[in-house]
Parts: sequence; structure tokens; C-alpha cells
Amino acid sequence: MIFHKTPFFLPWLFPHYVWHKERGERKIYLTFDDGPIPEVTEFVLEQLDKYQAKATFFCVGHNIEKHPAIFHQVVAAGHSVGNHTFHHVKGTKTPLATYLEEVQKGEEQLGQWSQSLFRPPYGRLRPAQAKVLKKDYQIIMWDVLTGDYEARKSAEICLQQSIKATRGGSIVLFHDSIKSYTTLQYVLPRYLGHFQALGYTYEAL
Repeated sequence: MIFHKTPFFLPWLFPHYVWHKERGERKIYLTFDDGPIPEVTEFVLEQLDKYQAKATFFCVGHNIEKHPAIFHQVVAAGHSVGNHTFHHVKGTKTPLATYLEEVQKGEEQLGQWSQSLFRPPYGRLRPAQAKVLKKDYQIIMWDVLTGDYEARKSAEICLQQSIKATRGGSIVLFHDSIKSYTTLQYVLPRYLGHFQALGYTYEAL
């Protein structure tokens, strides 16, 4: 089951994570996890450009290593980038030392474009990992989960539920991954168009 809107108690339980931005302004903070991926990330960049939207890409280090040219397209377009570990590892199943090594390797791939933003894959992080990482990073979560990776859910339902969950200041989680691509092609341009028509802008973190 997908909770498109983050349960209210999670930000209360984990106040040192960033779940959303200021609610008073008509701004939305789009984020894309798991890239850069050929064709998929390029599609996302085309759509963002079409709607004059900026976003934040939480990149998997191994994907940057494999597709450096696409990563450079992201930063050249003025989007911000964050660390998503090197191999997309789950914090709750990874020892502390190994996890920190994964983050460091991901940081090396970001290089000079690092903005000290970190998103844990799957949103899973042990307290000991968070304690170390929050010294050097803003740990970015989300308050809208699009569920674009869920093949059993129709793209139209994904779109409507994502729109319903979004508010001013929302941090919205999409994926520029192969798994999400079919749904993303339907949802992203319609989502962007919907909120642009309502006077919202799209900002990078």
C-alpha cells in the first residue's frame, strides 16, 4: 500500500529530517531519485525545461559513474543534485561503516556539484547512521510520494493521488528510473501542467 501523503506523525517522530518547505508560498519542490538513467533522465529534463521547472536529483553514485554525460546535463540545466548512496543500499540492512562508505563513494561521484543533500534509499535509515550523516548533510525526505514505480497502480490514479496530496511547500518524490518510466511519461507532464496553471512554481532544494 502506498501512502501518497506522508503520515502526519513521521515528521513529528523525526524532526531532524526535512519533510517539506514553507507552506505559505505557492512553490513545489520536485525530487527525482535513482538516476541518472539514459532516456529516462533525459525525458525528465525535457519536461522540466518545457515548464520552466527546477528540481533536485538524488543520484545513485554508480549511475553517475556509468552515465557521466547525463549527470552533467542535469547540473548544466541548473538543477540541484544530492547523494543517494553509491549502490542504492537500504540503511536498515547495512552496517554503519559500510553505509557511510557508500555515502562517501556517492559523494565522490557528485564532486564539486555536491550541495550536502542526502536522501536515504527507501527512506530507511538507522539512528546511528542519521546521527553521523546529519553533521554534514540535510537529510531530505518527502511529504508526497507519487508511487510512480508501482506497476499495479494505473498512471491516472498515480496522477490524481499525487495532485491531491500536494500542498504549497511540498517535497514531491518521483523516480527517474527504468521501473518508473512508463508511468512517469504520463504523470509528469500532466502534474507539471496542473500546478503551473494554478500559479505554482517549481524550485530546487
